[in-house]
Formats: sequence, structure tokens, C-alpha cells
Amino acid sequence: MRIGVIGAGSWGTTLALYLNRLGHEVTLWAYEKELVEEIHRRRENSLYLPGVHIDESLQVTVDLEEAIHGKKAVLFVVPSQFYRGVLRQAKPYLSLNQAFISATKGIETGSLMTMSQIVHQEIGRIPYAVLSGPSFAEEVVQGFPTVVTLASQDMEMAGALQKAFASEVFRIYVHDDVIGTELGGAVKNVIAIAVGICDGLGFGLNARAALITRGLYEMIKLGVVLGANPMTFAGLSGLGDLILTCTGDLSRNRTLGLQIGRGTSLEEVTRQMKAVAEGVETTRSLKRLAERHGIEMPITEQVYMVLFEKKDPREAVSELMTRTLKREWPRTEV
Repeated sequence: MRIGVIGAGSWGTTLALYLNRLGHEVTLWAYEKELVEEIHRRRENSLYLPGVHIDESLQVTVDLEEAIHGKKAVLFVVPSQFYRGVLRQAKPYLSLNQAFISATKGIETGSLMTMSQIVHQEIGRIPYAVLSGPSFAEEVVQGFPTVVTLASQDMEMAGALQKAFASEVFRIYVHDDVIGTELGGAVKNVIAIAVGICDGLGFGLNARAALITRGLYEMIKLGVVLGANPMTFAGLSGLGDLILTCTGDLSRNRTLGLQIGRGTSLEEVTRQMKAVAEGVETTRSLKRLAERHGIEMPITEQVYMVLFEKKDPREAVSELMTRTLKREWPRTEV
């Protein structure tokens, strides 16, 4: 299969490498001309995936037309806040006969749209799928066993992609809840920042487990209001990804929270990071989505105040612990 991968960060490069190793004809697009030149020269993406050899058979380009035209499938792996801009540049080369697969986790800050909503607004009803689930790029590129979800309203296409992309080290499940899969991948990054902050404060494993569990509840509440199947959040793109991102040392969002909990400012942490921690901007989006729909998301709200209003993290945890006592699962809710 001829495949274009748009975005040469760690995850985009990893997916391109993986699909190339399966025998697909893959072209990877990168925004940075210098990065493309380095890959051509050294066969390595030292900025986002250092130490990993990129085979000569994997094509790399700065030309979107070259990466997209004539491909049977196009994977978009662009940070959420740049997604629409790159999509508009790519639009002239996209075809309604192509499978469009999004592997981006986030919500656009201005519009509060998920990636599928952006794609349908900008492109129309192109065959769309979202790839999500617990999958650190560093482990996938090493061939460690990984299991993910591919969600699409077009189950025939999803089944074809499942067969084409799966292997003995990369198992794929399919289902049809696109919005739930996208929300799970976005919300978990915010909860991972909260867990990182808590760990940075040294508050222990009990607190970590509580944040993960109540974070899942916030994910479900928002998802159901936006039309998702609540069972989606018990799956790989919900609970699975939440656990990985909140507990794994490779998690950028947990690492960011950890440093903030230890007293480093958000500005300093982001200055030191090479790759984007999607949870920072997603925190803004989730807070506004919760307000728009009248949903209480206390963990998200406290993360927002710590990140953007310079609230003391200890005070944020204290407020979470002293909120009004209530039922764990109100009868009127999910």
C-alpha cells in the first residue's frame, strides 16, 4: 500500500518506520527543511527520534503534494494546534478516495473541535479514521508489543486498514466511536499533567490512583455529553491510554507535571522540551468545553489554574480534597 505520513515528530516518524518495515511504500513529510536534509544525509531524525536508523526505502520530503498525491492512505500526525493550518495546505492534494487516518491527540483551542470535526469542516466527508491507544513511540519503534484502537464510521475501511497495519507486535482493534476515541486521547493528557504534579509534590501512590480514577470520570462525563459511547472509555483509547500516560516515565505530559510539582515554571519546562506536550493547550480547551456544556471537571479546572494562573500546586490538591462530599456516581449521571 502507498501511504503518506504527514508530520515527522516522534510518533509520525515511528509510524512511518513501522509501516515501511511492514513492506508498505511510505513517504514521510516534515515541515522543517533542515530535518529532511538531515534524514537524507544521516538517515536519522536526531531531533525527535535520536539513535534510530531510517532505512533508505523510506522516502522523506518537505513537499506535501509528493507525500499525499496518489497515496491510498494518508496519516496525519500533526500537533493539534497546527493541524488545521497544515490540513489547509494539504487540501489541494487530498482525494475523497483516500483513507484519512488521524493519529493526533488533542482539541483545537479556538474552535474546541476534535480532529475529525476539523477534517470534516475543512475537507468534507473524506473517509476518516482515528488511531489511538496506549503507545509510546520509543517502544513501538523497538518492536515491543503494542495494542491500539482504530475507530471509524466506515467499518469496511477500518477493517481493511486493520489488516494492512497489524502485525505480531502491533495489534489493532476496530470500533465506530470516533468522538469517544478522540476525547479519550485528549483528556488523558490533562490528567497526566495532574498526576505528574501530584507525584512531583511527593503525595504518593494513593493520590495517583485517585487522580487517575476521578480523571476517568471526567473523561466519561464530557464524552457522554458530546455523544460518545461510555464503554469506549473503558477501552484502549480511554482507560488504557490514561494509565500509560499517567504512570509511564516516557510520558511528556506526566514529565511536565512532575517538573511543575517540583517547583519549575511552565515557561521553563516547555522551553526545555523538544516535543510538544499536548496536554498544556488541551487544558485550555477542556476547561472551555466544560463551561460550554455546564459540566463540572474539577481536576481539569485545577490543572488550568496551576498552569495559567500560577496557583500553588499544593493549594490545588487541597481544594480537590476538601470539595463538597458527594456520591461517587450520581444517579442522574453515567
